[in-house]
Amino acid sequence: MRKIITIGREFGAGGGEIGKRIAKELGIEYYDKDIIFKTVMAAQNLSPEQVHRWDERVPKNFGFTQSLFDFYNKPLEEELWQAQRDAIRELANKESCVIVGRNGDYILREFDHCLNVFIHAGFQWRVKRMTGMMDGKSEEQVAGDVKAVDKARKKYCEYYTKCTYGDARNYDLTLNTEKLGIDKAVELILKAAEGI
Repeated sequence: MRKIITIGREFGAGGGEIGKRIAKELGIEYYDKDIIFKTVMAAQNLSPEQVHRWDERVPKNFGFTQSLFDFYNKPLEEELWQAQRDAIRELANKESCVIVGRNGDYILREFDHCLNVFIHAGFQWRVKRMTGMMDGKSEEQVAGDVKAVDKARKKYCEYYTKCTYGDARNYDLTLNTEKLGIDKAVELILKAAEGI
């Protein structure tokens, strides 16, 4: 039976690292930015540059102007969302894997063999952790990056899913890495994954 683990995360909380470790422990594939390239292949009219530009971002000019002047053409951001959604579903239908980000929990909400996890931590802890990982950036610059990425992910989630970003009701398991640490989070997810 396939096992799918989706990991939503706050920037700097360790979701990517946790996802990689879970995939390695279970001997299954790990997808994060890789999904972007699968998306490009699924939607052949999108270039890798276009996909990178709109990855986990909300369209800025969608609305009245779009619907009035370009009713029959989906904006690029909408094409990307649909292509990414299709790529995630295709992966989940064919293999066991860990999928980090991109609203995988929402996209795969009807999949029974799926464990949806959200990784979070306190803001200052995340800033300190990321400052240690980003050479040459001041703590103030990193704090700005953390805020900006969190804001973009929140808007992206709410725009495409109509769900509240990070709401525990959308997940099977939420873990605070500031309190638990990365190792314990990995251990708890592996234990929870035994039941799917």
